[in-house]
Amino acid sequence: MQFLLNPMAVTNRLNFYNLKGDILGGLTAAVVALPLALALGIASGAGASAGLWGAILVGFFAALFGGTPSLISEPTGPMTVIVTAVIAETTASDPENGLALAFTVIMLAGVFQILLGLLKLGRYITMLPYNVISGFMSGIGIILIFMQIAPFLGQETPSGGVLKVIQKLPQLVMGLDPIEAGLGVLTIAILFFYPRRWKKLVPPQLVALVAVSLISLVFLRDFDIRTISTIGEITPGLPDFQVPTFNSNSWRLIVVNALILGIVGSIDCLLTCLVADSLTRTEHRSNQELIGQGIANIITGLCGGIAGSGATTATVVNIQAGGRTALSGISRALILMIVVLWAAPLTSGIPLAVLAGIVLKVGIDIIDWGFLKRAHKLSWKAAGIVYSVIILTVFVDLMVAVAVGVFVANILTIARLEEMQTQSVKAITDDDDQIVLSDAEKQILDAAQGRVLLFHLSGPMIFGVAKAIAREHGAITGYDVLIVDLTEVPVLGITSALAIENAIEEALDVGHEVIIVGTTGKIRHRLEKLGIKGKIPNDNWMDDRLSALQLGLHTVEQKQAELR
Repeated sequence: MQFLLNPMAVTNRLNFYNLKGDILGGLTAAVVALPLALALGIASGAGASAGLWGAILVGFFAALFGGTPSLISEPTGPMTVIVTAVIAETTASDPENGLALAFTVIMLAGVFQILLGLLKLGRYITMLPYNVISGFMSGIGIILIFMQIAPFLGQETPSGGVLKVIQKLPQLVMGLDPIEAGLGVLTIAILFFYPRRWKKLVPPQLVALVAVSLISLVFLRDFDIRTISTIGEITPGLPDFQVPTFNSNSWRLIVVNALILGIVGSIDCLLTCLVADSLTRTEHRSNQELIGQGIANIITGLCGGIAGSGATTATVVNIQAGGRTALSGISRALILMIVVLWAAPLTSGIPLAVLAGIVLKVGIDIIDWGFLKRAHKLSWKAAGIVYSVIILTVFVDLMVAVAVGVFVANILTIARLEEMQTQSVKAITDDDDQIVLSDAEKQILDAAQGRVLLFHLSGPMIFGVAKAIAREHGAITGYDVLIVDLTEVPVLGITSALAIENAIEEALDVGHEVIIVGTTGKIRHRLEKLGIKGKIPNDNWMDDRLSALQLGLHTVEQKQAELR
């Protein structure tokens, strides 16, 4: 945490070489952020004010302390899905302090993100198979869609998650409010059919929010406006401070949910950082970004805002408008704060159906339609992982989905690597076309007449190769000298090292001579740690294969002379 040791490290990152572009980018990103912050705040259950303050505080402090200058951070779809579930759980377990417990989860999630950054795990977080990421994000998109169906139709969302919504779907459709459903449909229509060339001037979310809200206020005055659910008045002013709340009954719930929120936020953020890198041709600092995100979420939790992360849409809009430094994110946050402090009452008449339509479109956009259409064409195994992760994300648990997806994907990858590496384990007693031998080496093997076994390994020896090592070594008998050639092995895993040790010990037990070739650095150190060095004479540790073969032939000739 460089800024703790040197406070100037932060201010040194803030420069004014791109002031005009940063302010324009921040202004444009603020315009995009306003409707989404309101919509995601309402969707989370914490309220529109929590969404707005989440957008302000996460955006400001992530820009100030993060490691990606052009990144815009705010409440996002994936984070809102988790915050919604957290609020539902904490409220159910402790109705009186449920919201305070939820904000405590957000603060603790920020602590976990800081720890991930301090432990320098940033670059590992996004090392997930794409089919797992695709399934995870698509599942989150589906959750967002289902959780907005009820408010989209003018009704309250049933508690109990997606399954409950599916069960209640017939009743929701039968009991829809025509006016509110109409407002929701109009919102969706604007978002889908908004001309592409206009997006650079005014974002479609803002147009939908303002236009449909005005229609509700102006043209539906003859209806009882009280029947249309709206945001309600947001009191101008600073947010209320939230004291971290813990109790013995909710401790496990808080820690587990905070860990999930922190990890998902980190994944979501760092994926967006990669997008920012590709657009600006720069390279972000993953670990510093996680620290910045953690600080931002701690502060937003303390101030009653919902958790946030790097937002792809806002970041792209910021960069396209000219934003390049942290000043763009800071100026965006300050513009939003002005809106909250002085113009918040203007939002009171916004219908909830309009916000539901905006969030529903966010859910549709999160789904990875492009990959889902092609996954089965690329690989049925990859498609199986994608759909399994989607199902687990929607109906079971987010982290279970990621864990199972990563586990299955890694097992399949290891199986493929094992199949490939198995072909790199060869035990030969004569000339073999699959191993490149010099003429001198071939002559020695021919002269040995099968009494020298060359055990040749190449490539990384991962644990899946251990069976091949045992199988190849056991397949040949009747030799006098075993030469273990590790010249072309860059990595030797523990399991494979133990398999080699077993092969050596089996050879030594029956009186065979063993020669080791080409071990250097970590590979030699690992074999020595296993105790192999003490079992084999120093003269039998050789640097090149030809010398080893010559020594092996000499040993064979000596044994044959003794037998005569």
